[in-house]
Amino acid sequence: MSFTPIVPFGGFGGWSFLKRTLTQQKTSFAAQPVLARDEDYFRAKIGSVKTAQDLVSDRRLLNIALGAYGLDGDINNKYFIRKVLEDGTLDPAALSNRLADKQYRALSAGFGFGDFATPRTQLSDFADKTLGLYRARQFEAAVGTQNEDFRLALNVERELTTLAAQGSSDDTKWFTIMGNAPMRQVFEKALGLPGSFASLDLDQQLSVLKEKTEKNFGTSDVAQFKQPEKLEALVRKFLLRSEALAQLAGTSPGAIALTLLRNA
Repeated sequence: MSFTPIVPFGGFGGWSFLKRTLTQQKTSFAAQPVLARDEDYFRAKIGSVKTAQDLVSDRRLLNIALGAYGLDGDINNKYFIRKVLEDGTLDPAALSNRLADKQYRALSAGFGFGDFATPRTQLSDFADKTLGLYRARQFEAAVGTQNEDFRLALNVERELTTLAAQGSSDDTKWFTIMGNAPMRQVFEKALGLPGSFASLDLDQQLSVLKEKTEKNFGTSDVAQFKQPEKLEALVRKFLLRSEALAQLAGTSPGAIALTLLRNA
């Protein structure tokens, strides 16, 4: 795709500029002829897809399906993706339930090949929903070529808003965050967690995330991020801390620690 987002500078100031121009930039992105052709093809063909094999056999359809869930890198792993889709999500032993990256589970649930007698590809609104996800993620990827932090911030705004509104338990939501690499990265940096954090066992990670979130935001409840001001505060902490770390690259550990404490 030829679209290049306008991101004139980094840091929180650059993020503010991006947010002010977001509607206009998304409109320009969606107007690309190549994107329009791919979307037209998906709308025309997806209704004829009734099995996982049908999907993985059509590279153009598979590209959009994977792109909608941030799994673009698996375009050549057809057998693996077919297995993920055919297993579904209802059986605890299903492949997607055993993978650390929960985007595979979202992909399998989104298409429903292994969960329902009639897959979701037969629903009238399926193409619109899938293409909406695809367009959002591809725009975020384009932004990421200019500034990776902004890509992560856009992703967490979209995904955390949806997750926070779900009716699942708070721990389930936290485990979803832990299994979603982009969201996890935002939380770890915003909360000032060290690189060694990922080496802790999952229960310890959950405990630390909840403790740090309560300390920074007043509660550990993921549902709080339905509130725009709480989500904005999370993104702000992430971007400011990331910017500080970038500026301090090559600086002594003591100076980095002092600057981060002041920034916090």
